[in-house]
Amino acid sequence: MRTYGCQMNVHDSERLSGLLEDAGYVRAAEGDTPDVVVFNTCAVRENADNRLYGNLGHLRPIKMAREGMQIAVGGCLAQKDQGEIVRRAPWVDVVFGTHNVGSLPVLLERARIAQEAQVEIKESLETFPSTLPSRRESAYAAWVAISVGCNNTCTFCIVPSLRGKEKDRRPGDILGEVRTLVDQGVLEITLLGQNVNTYGVEFGDRLAFGKLLRACGDIEGLERVRFTSPHPAAFTDDVIAAMAETPNVMHQLHMPLQSGSDRILKAMRRSYRSERYLGIIERVRAAMPDAAISTDIIVGFPGETEEDFQETLDVVRQSRFANAFTFQYSIRPGTPAATMEDQVPKAVVQERYERLVALQEEISWEENKKQVGRTLEVLVAEGEGRKDDATHRLSGRAADNRLVHLAAAGAAEARPGDMVTVEVTYAAPHHLVADKVLSVRRTRAGDAWEARQAAPQRGSAVSLGMPTVGRPAPPPVEPSACSAV
Repeated sequence: MRTYGCQMNVHDSERLSGLLEDAGYVRAAEGDTPDVVVFNTCAVRENADNRLYGNLGHLRPIKMAREGMQIAVGGCLAQKDQGEIVRRAPWVDVVFGTHNVGSLPVLLERARIAQEAQVEIKESLETFPSTLPSRRESAYAAWVAISVGCNNTCTFCIVPSLRGKEKDRRPGDILGEVRTLVDQGVLEITLLGQNVNTYGVEFGDRLAFGKLLRACGDIEGLERVRFTSPHPAAFTDDVIAAMAETPNVMHQLHMPLQSGSDRILKAMRRSYRSERYLGIIERVRAAMPDAAISTDIIVGFPGETEEDFQETLDVVRQSRFANAFTFQYSIRPGTPAATMEDQVPKAVVQERYERLVALQEEISWEENKKQVGRTLEVLVAEGEGRKDDATHRLSGRAADNRLVHLAAAGAAEARPGDMVTVEVTYAAPHHLVADKVLSVRRTRAGDAWEARQAAPQRGSAVSLGMPTVGRPAPPPVEPSACSAV
């Protein structure tokens, strides 16, 4: 299973894995040539097509040499390109869209029997993904989708045409899934949607998301609740109150800015302005002084001038983000921005991008230095520290989602899913180091992780390009702007 793009795709891939295992498939062990390869694709970035077709080209000779091997392509790029995928790569067996994830096992069987490619793209949601079987990548943390689709019309984004209009799950279904996960050992969940704070629009309750956060606070054994991503235009004070007043909702907020220029925000069709954005941040910090705030920013949107870019830098300086996912604008066919005049030259975009990254690095480092000497509780995780073996450290996320590397010697008995209390001794722009381990708290989540290790191994998924936020994912390659819409 190869996954590209946003958190929603990661969640879909867990469902696809669960569907296949439910149908009798077994994960290929690392190093083995699989019988089935599934690409769950993204269409947000300019190089999405190149990455997919490059990988398909690499697999062609392998498939030709392995009788019965099948290749399936799903996700946003499949929804967009549809039959074009089979035309360009006729050795692909199955193409399915974002609305019919549950069809994959049947389509693979049809392709095997008919000996020809099966392309099935639904134009509306067939089954809400969370009703499907799941093979989750973590024993201690989980994504929980509360909605799919998007009702916004941002001019740079192709997601609404691929994911469709927003569809909301009922609160009882969401809370039922969360309780089941907690019973299985999960202690951290992330509520997931293209725009989580518009949750409830489908059943007419504009305060539904804040109520959902508070309801999560009543679930015994659930220690951490996160969410991604809210839209500034729909951000209401009841959500801030719910975050501040619900003990297990983390004081961490990822809220896309995209641009600090009101003129560019209008051209992007983002229905807020910089003053509103800064006002939300001010109210969040008034309610939760320890809140860590992160964002997404696009550099070089069509028509962006140096003055516009300076306004973005000004908002970044005022916001004091803990970190920012920064993107160079790239044309995506099918979006209004693709045909706009005054496309910014690549060299100009690159130079502005480098200035923005340098500024944010400076701010991130300054904000991280304020953590030195503080006592934090860290959820030990797998895959967060790529150099842990060499540095003899463990890694995990603090409550505010900062990445912390801690001394393994002081936490030798800690397992992924356990909580370790540490004192921060060093700060870098993108992580903290804690050489003082104060205590280790073994958890049910750690027990669940240990039990999973004792179970027969079925190999592991390959997931590329995923942002990590203390949840199950390998080291990030590049975050996705899909979470920014």
